[in-house]
Amino acid sequence: MTEKLSARQLRRRRHEQMLRAYEKNRRRNLLAEPGIHDFILVLDHLKAGYNVPKIFRSAEAFGAREVQLIDIGPFDPSPAKGAFRQVPARFLDAFEDSYRDLVQRDYRLYALSPDDSHPLQKERFPKRSAFVFGHEEMGLSFSPGDYPAVRRLYIPQFGRVESLNVSIAASIVMYEYTRQMQA
Repeated sequence: MTEKLSARQLRRRRHEQMLRAYEKNRRRNLLAEPGIHDFILVLDHLKAGYNVPKIFRSAEAFGAREVQLIDIGPFDPSPAKGAFRQVPARFLDAFEDSYRDLVQRDYRLYALSPDDSHPLQKERFPKRSAFVFGHEEMGLSFSPGDYPAVRRLYIPQFGRVESLNVSIAASIVMYEYTRQMQA
């Protein structure tokens, strides 16, 4: 006879399965090799759910060097289709840690922000570029003006919606970076 589970028990079971899959993939991530390009993505306090694994999937497709996750908890790796095991991930507690690391490694930092920004397609990216994406609703956890090495960028939009999904925005930025590197 099959056991009938309540909705709460089913949610708990799915959550436990997700945690096991996350830990398994995180261990495999320790063996991940940097991609062919020198760009790095910084995910600043994004919601752990849907967008983070989708960004990993695109990061692998575009050959990212690594993805830095700032204060992002466990997420379901299945939407990444294996990319979480392929792209090196660094887990950090605060943007300041990422900033120091990237400046020390001679990276130029770009924060995607609609305020007082430069259009994406007009920027000429250096080989060592790092792109910072903020929380889907709250935006960046820091003020870019407080960090002199951070330049603000925006993706021009022509429709009526206020913003793009962060995983879509990240894909557009990665495409533009790789397009410029191929030219």
